[in-house]
Amino acid sequence: MNKISIKWKTFSIFLIFAIVLIGVLWFFQIVYLNDFYKMIKKKETEDVLNQVEEILMSSETPDEEIEKLAASYNLGVYITDSEGSPLYNAEYISNSQMSSLPQFLFSLFYEQAVGNGGEAVIEFKGSQMQRTIEKEIVPSEEMPKPEDDTSNTSEEGQSTDESTDSEENTAADDTTEENAEEKSEIVQSEGKIEYTIPKEKKEEQFRQNIGNEMAESVIYVRIIEIDGVEEVVMINSVLTPVDATVSTLKQQLKLISVIMIVVAFLLAVAISKNISKSIIKLNDGAKKLADGDYSVKFDSRDYMEVAELSDTLNYAATELGKTDSFQKELIANVSHDLRTPLTMIKGYAEVMRDIPGENTPENVQVIIDETERLAGLVNDMLDISKLKAGTITIEPEEYNITESINHVLERYNKLREVEGYTIDFIYDDEVIVYADEQKMYQVLYNLVNNAINYTGDDKKVTVIQKSFGNTLRIEVKDTGDGVKQEDIPYVWDRYYKDKTAHKRAIQGTGLGLSIVKNVLELHGAKYGVSSIQGQGATFWFEIQKNPFAEEE
Repeated sequence: MNKISIKWKTFSIFLIFAIVLIGVLWFFQIVYLNDFYKMIKKKETEDVLNQVEEILMSSETPDEEIEKLAASYNLGVYITDSEGSPLYNAEYISNSQMSSLPQFLFSLFYEQAVGNGGEAVIEFKGSQMQRTIEKEIVPSEEMPKPEDDTSNTSEEGQSTDESTDSEENTAADDTTEENAEEKSEIVQSEGKIEYTIPKEKKEEQFRQNIGNEMAESVIYVRIIEIDGVEEVVMINSVLTPVDATVSTLKQQLKLISVIMIVVAFLLAVAISKNISKSIIKLNDGAKKLADGDYSVKFDSRDYMEVAELSDTLNYAATELGKTDSFQKELIANVSHDLRTPLTMIKGYAEVMRDIPGENTPENVQVIIDETERLAGLVNDMLDISKLKAGTITIEPEEYNITESINHVLERYNKLREVEGYTIDFIYDDEVIVYADEQKMYQVLYNLVNNAINYTGDDKKVTVIQKSFGNTLRIEVKDTGDGVKQEDIPYVWDRYYKDKTAHKRAIQGTGLGLSIVKNVLELHGAKYGVSSIQGQGATFWFEIQKNPFAEEE
């Protein structure tokens, strides 16, 4: 199954983010607009109530400051004495009629505030006032009955036919519990006493929010005492946002949504294209690199990570190019080293077969020597492969490394006698080390063999053994042209070989120094090379005689 490209994935993520953002805006601005508005207005009303109380307590001109507060917050502020007589009135809400608050409702508000410790909050909806006041359940015979304003009752429609003041008073005194229920409509249920507007006072209803039956309002009531006199502060606030405001917000959000989707689409296309462009370019270059084109250059610099990846790929391309060059050189050298001994073996064998008397020990020895040369070449190739694969481990033991060096040098006695090579070994005392004898023998042999291959016309090689406390240092010097300074970092590479100094006399595959490097690293030894052009080169390594000496 094909995976989605980074271009379309980035595009999708960005577009989805924009859609989610728009959805969140709609959710909070439209769905929960009423709840947020109510919460803010309630907090705002409480703050104004505190400010009004402070003004009444300290200001000499409270009416002006209260007027400013009501105007600033679009509230209705109505202040009366404890009997309901108005003291201050500032109404800046449409359809607010706090000044026409009926006496019986004022009494209910006042009683509730007194019962709640001096404060009350009355919420209602639409144009009809109906308020539920929580009180303790009381027996029906003790149930309080709202006061009946006889003066208002007579004004609201009592028949005047043959009625007298004495009759009205008698009727009031003789009022039964049943008549009280009809007038007050008090209903007791589960710890609440619901007060509804008395039937006889329908015309005195608090006509708030006329024309908008869905509007919600709140009245904050607080009783304060100023110079021993009680004053009742009532602040009216509309909790429902204005329909025009909601409609405007919806229209704005629709327009904003369209604009954001278009902008998000364009940005998603631009960003996804810009991000994917660099990666696509790197991918194309990597394909060329995989096909063997090591000259490819990665120059993407759009982002820090992409720039780092470009540098890494450039480094990889350079190293792969060097490796490829060394491999080709190795093949050429190995082919040369294989062809020559095979040719000699074949030639001597044919001579011994075809010419009587040529089956001599000398000719047989030539065949043996060339066979050993081939075996050494194959073994070197196998060893370096195993070392790189990590399949070779060392088996250290205590042995005389000075004696081991002498054994290595003995292998070159024929070169000394026939070719005139001089191989000197300089040391003070014999040294015992804790290492893998076979692997260290291979290291010493390869270093000496490398020095013989590249020494000067004097054919001189010097091996020096030095001892510093627990450290043993071995140096192998030649008198050749030395190693070029720019080539020193690469002499330990497995394919490195100075083709300008290749000699047929001693085997050389370009693998010897790489084997030396890997074996010394397995022993935790230090190694290096120092060279001055025209004065030869010195290959050295340092190893601990006893790696456990410090621990003991």
